[in-house]
Amino acid sequence: MMRKRNIITLALLAAGLSSQAQDVNKLIDQKDVERIIKTLSADDMQGRGTFTPGIDKAATFIESEFKKAGLQPLTGLTSYRQGFTAYRTSAVQKQVKLDGQMVPEANVVVIAGANFDWNNNTDVQVARITAEQNFQQEYRTYIRSGKKTLLIIDPKFGETFGFLKERFNSNVNMQAPAGTGTQQVVMVLGIYDNVKLFEVNYKTKTDNPSLFNVAGMIPGKSKPNEYVVFSGHYDHLGIIKPMEGDSIANGADDDASGTTAMISLAKYYKKLNNNERTLIFVAFTAEEIGGFGSQYFSKQLDPEKTVAMFNIEMIGKTSKFGQNTAFITGYERSDFGEILQRNLQGTAFTFHPDPYPQQNLFYRSDNATLARLGVPAHTISTDQIDTDKLYHSVDDEFSSLDAANITATIRAIALSSRSIVAGKDTPKRIAKLER
Repeated sequence: MMRKRNIITLALLAAGLSSQAQDVNKLIDQKDVERIIKTLSADDMQGRGTFTPGIDKAATFIESEFKKAGLQPLTGLTSYRQGFTAYRTSAVQKQVKLDGQMVPEANVVVIAGANFDWNNNTDVQVARITAEQNFQQEYRTYIRSGKKTLLIIDPKFGETFGFLKERFNSNVNMQAPAGTGTQQVVMVLGIYDNVKLFEVNYKTKTDNPSLFNVAGMIPGKSKPNEYVVFSGHYDHLGIIKPMEGDSIANGADDDASGTTAMISLAKYYKKLNNNERTLIFVAFTAEEIGGFGSQYFSKQLDPEKTVAMFNIEMIGKTSKFGQNTAFITGYERSDFGEILQRNLQGTAFTFHPDPYPQQNLFYRSDNATLARLGVPAHTISTDQIDTDKLYHSVDDEFSSLDAANITATIRAIALSSRSIVAGKDTPKRIAKLER
């Protein structure tokens, strides 16, 4: 009798999952997914660079999708734009001489909050990162040293240097006017042995541009003060160095794919209209230049009331685990992944731990700020980051994506999140990161 009951129970569970799978397939439509990504990654968005007309155009589109879906603005706001002010310092002069030789500006990155001049200063440490060393480890050591530093970087790390240049092209600070900063780090790419003389002349201008996330919500029915966040970042690099006549970094995978997933999930849950917890859907700005959108958002939300965060980044291609798979950063830090996988029993989709722990992806995306505060905040991705040649390039376009894979991943997130949305499962908290 007991075995018969178990068989009946399993059959009912399978029937229930089958019904939900049919619903998700109807409510999350691949053609609509393609429409959203194509719009966000189109050339007329100009790469959605922070502080550009292109990102404003992208925000307007996301707002229109939220409005059509019937989302409410966040509590206390009258629109979907969650605005804040930043302090931006841009270089107007950046000259470096080593042993009397002028260094090409393309080979210089400066991290500083104010004008400064060096002329063989005794309080400047001259250091180098050689080809044999671990770049990330050495870089962090010097950046965190608090010392004025002239850092010579081996050309082997040219690609990484390029990423740093993109990130620090404009130094943005949310907490104080950038001109009050004291950090002075000058990075030079090249072979410069036994530097004896150095001169640096750095002059800047500062302004106070506005930034904004785009966010909406669906209030919870029985647990309105418990929040589940779904997110992606809608900014990208904008216009970059041309390649074969193309200078628009469209950012189709990074992160139009994640933003599309967030919008699709908002529409899905609004149609179901059965969420017990409050659901917040947010497109973050300024991820590419320091994660400022998610940092601001996290300060407006009580982390103790935030049950989970589904941050979605780069789901445009098949993961290294094959079709119908994705990985979760920080998998071992909570039981978030286990809950998601349990909800997918009976389907072909599986979630896996992050296969790239050396990349430190858990603290490199928009989940990081809430995760540091103890929230089970994880990023879901399929990107093969160790071999992805289109990352941060002009070729990250819609034509390079697998729309079926994106749609399958979005549907899997919808099914796997349902017990958390329903208030039945609460992931374990992550250990707070003290800094």
